[in-house]
Amino acid sequence: MRVLLTGANGQLGQALMVAKPKPIELIACGRAELDLASPQACSEAVRFYRPDWVLNAGAYTAVDKAESEPELALAVNAGAPAALAEALAASGGRLLQVSTDFVFNGAQGFPYLPHQAVEPLGIYGISKARGEAAVLELLGPQLSCVLRTSWLYGPIGKNFCLTMLRLHGLKAESGEPLRVVADQVACPTHTAGLAEACWKVLANEVVGFQHWSDAGAASWYDFAVAIGELGVLAGLLERPALVVPITTAEYPTAARRPCYSLLDCSTSRAALGLEPVHWRDGLLKVLSCIGTSN
Repeated sequence: MRVLLTGANGQLGQALMVAKPKPIELIACGRAELDLASPQACSEAVRFYRPDWVLNAGAYTAVDKAESEPELALAVNAGAPAALAEALAASGGRLLQVSTDFVFNGAQGFPYLPHQAVEPLGIYGISKARGEAAVLELLGPQLSCVLRTSWLYGPIGKNFCLTMLRLHGLKAESGEPLRVVADQVACPTHTAGLAEACWKVLANEVVGFQHWSDAGAASWYDFAVAIGELGVLAGLLERPALVVPITTAEYPTAARRPCYSLLDCSTSRAALGLEPVHWRDGLLKVLSCIGTSN
């Protein structure tokens, strides 16, 4: 099987390359090799490589910055999937589109099922929702999979976990509290777990809308507290900072975020044949990996 991977230099892309099954012929493209803001480049890559699957792990993920860069966010998150899907429709390949919980508005207060209607709150979510729609329209549900995830983080790149580790160290040293939003709830997802799910999608030829996150639920506050606690256990911190819960209103951002975007992953876990991993266990794996590399 030949797979064209986009976003190869990102945190998910790196995890996908580490977890790649041996029989896969992987063509890994970072931004230098494939500019996702260019529909022409996306189409040409598919025509040139003729992959069996495109695994679109590349994305514009700066949620707040997207509000001031809507054209770029839409080009990468909606235009690229559309161009890839259109080219694959001609060549006969399939597409795995990685998407986000931010396509939901967070108002219902219980986990979202894969086929529920979307209603994004900001440009980032809008751009990802348009990408999903384009993929399904151009390829259909039998030749594509939209795999949504939430609060993705790993041992490399720019993410909440690594930011909190740094802030725990700084705040603990200065004796200042770490103030973190406590009224937004979803589930942190570690990149290695999502990478395994992605490869299972291809191996099992799973199609349509799917959800994948780690198990359980957490607020950003819960996640920050656990990063401090487990960061000490992993030998990355001498001591955690005091974490103080605050409201979304006390931490204004350019983009609105869903207050509850937990994903129901039950049907996807059954389709992929994977057992759930609690988010704290996933976090400990990531922190242990960081500790080993230091």
